[in-house]
Amino acid sequence: MQLLSVVPHLATFVVALADEMPEDEDVKAGWGAFAIFIALGLAVVFLGFSLVKQLRKAQAAEDAGLYDPSDREPRVEIPVEQPAERRAADPQVEQPDRRPEDPA
Repeated sequence: MQLLSVVPHLATFVVALADEMPEDEDVKAGWGAFAIFIALGLAVVFLGFSLVKQLRKAQAAEDAGLYDPSDREPRVEIPVEQPAERRAADPQVEQPDRRPEDPA
């Protein structure tokens, strides 16, 4: 049981030796890290432009009829709700059921 009481003290000692904190003046990012940061930003911009270019080429090929039309999926139209004043003027639009308000 003597050994088990020494383990926490030993663990604290080992962590204190291994966890040396550098001084504030010793830690700096430097120009290398700045260059890497700029390079990553430029890579994202390049990839974005390349993606747009490829999507435009694919759309142009589809518009030219290079793809099999039977593979084309039908376009899904997302219904857009009309503003309230347009709905009231449009007789084809169903009006929602309105409950009478409580007089209380």
